[in-house]
Amino acid sequence: MYAPQQICHDIKERCKQSISVIIVNYNAGRILTQCVQAVLQQVQQVLVIDNASSDSSLSELESSFFADNHLQIVRLNSNAGFAAGCNTGLGAATQPYILFLNPDCILQENSLQRMMQVMESDPRIGMIGGYLVNPDGSEQGGGRRAIPTPWRAFVRAFGLHHLEKYSPRLFFDFHLDKQPLPQTPIEVEAISGALMLVKRQAIDDVGSWDEQYFLHCEDLDWCMRFKQKNWKIVFVPDAPVVHFQGTCSRARPYFVSWHKHKGMLRFYRKFFRQQYPGILMGLITLGVWLRFSATVLVYAAQNCYRMLKFKHE
Repeated sequence: MYAPQQICHDIKERCKQSISVIIVNYNAGRILTQCVQAVLQQVQQVLVIDNASSDSSLSELESSFFADNHLQIVRLNSNAGFAAGCNTGLGAATQPYILFLNPDCILQENSLQRMMQVMESDPRIGMIGGYLVNPDGSEQGGGRRAIPTPWRAFVRAFGLHHLEKYSPRLFFDFHLDKQPLPQTPIEVEAISGALMLVKRQAIDDVGSWDEQYFLHCEDLDWCMRFKQKNWKIVFVPDAPVVHFQGTCSRARPYFVSWHKHKGMLRFYRKFFRQQYPGILMGLITLGVWLRFSATVLVYAAQNCYRMLKFKHE
């Protein structure tokens, strides 16, 4: 049903006329300009929602695309978070399909057209994800994945996923990038919020992004809600996108880690509270905060090492 086909002129034109691209920016630097440049070769409406950046990313973007009426920049007065930024862009988008794209993602030639081709092949597809790759060409984690239920997260955290070959159902690893790359598009439980092509009809049915998440896990939340409404989520392996992961968050690791773990708790409580006993949910909460504490200690140790190394150079 999703077999690769030649990208024809009609599909390219439909992409240009029917897709709005939303890019939520926060201090992405010059890569934002590269991102927009690649996107404008494939669509005619790009909305950059800026979460009160303090770097030169917007000034560089404006100087590169001066008076380009296909690009619209919306400046927010404060950092409202990723989900809120996406919803702001959604309110300004005019097309029936929306591409949510991180500013550190570079669309490759015909990738968006290929995703659109798959989207149009089945009316029940509500969300499409492309093949996220690292700059070295290797597949990036998160582009195709299963929902990390509390049990699956426990299996992953304690290394039990290595037992998957003995009991695939019990010790299932939700990181699907560890599996061979499929030859054709496949339906998955979740994709990455770094790259989501979404049908507006599906958004109207499911609802917008949950703004109670500031950063991280809002994409899993949306995928869960799409599945609950019986919309298909499809991963397209022949639609490559280079993702320079962490460009916007590298400068504030503690801040990002805090919101990531806070988002994890909201996600678990929102979707799994009724399925798991209260004592188990309490243990999950404890585990999440222990994981956050361990992450902070690792960051602190790395900072101390760098400082000591700098002093001795």
